[in-house]
Amino acid sequence: MSLKSINPADGNTIETPTAHTALQMEYAIEQAHQAFPEWSTTHLDQRCRYLHEIALALRNKKEELARLCTLEMGKLYKESLAEIEKCAQGCEYYADHGAEFLAHEAIASDAGNSYIRYQAMGTILAVMPWNFPFWQVFRFAAPALLAGNTIVLKHASNVPQCALAIEQIIRSTGIPYDVFHTLLIPSSWVARVIADPRIHAITLTGSEAAGRAVAGVAAQHLKKTVLELGGSDPFVVLDDADLDLAVKNAVLSRFMNAGQSCIAAKRFILVEAIADEFIRRFKQAVEVLIPGDPMQEGTTLAPMSRHDLRDELHEQVLDALSKGAIAVAGCLPGAGNGAFYQASILDRVIPGMRAYDEELFGPVAIILRASDEIEAMQLANNTRFGLGGSIWTQDKVRGEKLAHQLQCGAAFVNGMVKSDPRLPFGGIKDSGYGRELSRYGLYEFMNIRTIWIR
Repeated sequence: MSLKSINPADGNTIETPTAHTALQMEYAIEQAHQAFPEWSTTHLDQRCRYLHEIALALRNKKEELARLCTLEMGKLYKESLAEIEKCAQGCEYYADHGAEFLAHEAIASDAGNSYIRYQAMGTILAVMPWNFPFWQVFRFAAPALLAGNTIVLKHASNVPQCALAIEQIIRSTGIPYDVFHTLLIPSSWVARVIADPRIHAITLTGSEAAGRAVAGVAAQHLKKTVLELGGSDPFVVLDDADLDLAVKNAVLSRFMNAGQSCIAAKRFILVEAIADEFIRRFKQAVEVLIPGDPMQEGTTLAPMSRHDLRDELHEQVLDALSKGAIAVAGCLPGAGNGAFYQASILDRVIPGMRAYDEELFGPVAIILRASDEIEAMQLANNTRFGLGGSIWTQDKVRGEKLAHQLQCGAAFVNGMVKSDPRLPFGGIKDSGYGRELSRYGLYEFMNIRTIWIR
């Protein structure tokens, strides 16, 4: 297997790390397995202290890690800084609430003394994506480590340096060395790792295809999975919305991280009464985004992470245009050697177009028009995805009522969909199952045991 770190902004190779051999993979799994008994019985207070130390280590190296994230994955440097800070906050959240979340819960039953006790599961395999190379890992790793699990990480092949940096940061705190291992292995080896009896559960964030493959292998071996897959989040703008607020958040939600986010707003569902005015303002805001070197402060549109992903996105756009969609803005690859795609808006998108039926994982917003809020909600739910969604209206009661109708894991009123350590995160339908973050994400990889004593 050949690993390459390629700078998406210019196409140049940064580094060619050496992949792990099968023997090295076997060693890492065995060491994580051997580390579990001691780690899982380490006092909770000590595990919480380690999470605080990890947060401190992340902040102490924030600029270095953010630079690595931008060079290897391509996001704006200011976004990378925010990502590292979010990882630190996530570690602190679990450290601060660990005792509360893992306290025994008394249960009234026919016994004189019965309660729930939370117990770590074992060694967890994490298969993680490239779009948030630090946050995707830490939002799983922080609760998993707090619980007393050990971890082996198979990160995306285009961010190997970020994967190794995460391992180094965690180990720099003095945490037992084998509690966390990074595996630099090809995707074709993942099934073998899942089948290993020393692996007790799997979490994956990635594509639908990857989710189906991982879940299928895990099911054969009766192992639990948590899957966070694709999304095509609706951004529903009603006739009484504050358009200034809605447009501002539309630009941020669609074009942050060059549009490469599962919970980015992707389908802008506009009630006809405000559709043309929203599009006019949206177009003005989108056309002033500045592509360029993501390390530079003046750049406001990052490159996509890989050239092949940009090419796939353009094929989706071309399909829509060939079937009658209208290019309001952009809809072309960027110039130069980088993996840039123009900030784009596609209007008049209808079923049968790839842009309607598939997730667009890049800086392209699609417009769907609705005659009223009833049709808007029908369009919002007419998708096989169900990760997040937002409603924009100045009537909060109306917004909350409609939010209850959205078929998704997270519904926001007058705010962009986001992940937050305090809030459960995950989807339904083809967006996956299970939850990350909050206390519910912690419990996903724990044995919730009943203790009954007469």
